[in-house]
Amino acid sequence: MLFAAGFLAGLLNFLILLVSLFLILLVLLQHGRGGGLIGALGGAGGYSPFGSRAGQPITRWTIGVALVWILLIILQIKLL
Repeated sequence: MLFAAGFLAGLLNFLILLVSLFLILLVLLQHGRGGGLIGALGGAGGYSPFGSRAGQPITRWTIGVALVWILLIILQIKLL
C-alpha cells in the first residue's frame, strides 16, 4: 500500500511538471497586447475578462491547460 501511495505521488508530480512546462510554452507563444501598464489595467483589453484575444485558439488552449493544471494541483492536495 505504501508503494502505491508513493507511485501516485510521483505520477502526479510528473504530470504537474509536464503540464507546467506546456503551460509556460503556451504563454511564451502568445502575442503581447502592448500598451504598457494602461493595457494591463484594461485600457486595451476591451470588455472581455480575458482581453480582446480570448477567441483565439492559442488563448483557449492556454485557459484549458491552466484549468487542467489547477485541477491536478487540487487532486494532489486532496489525495496526498
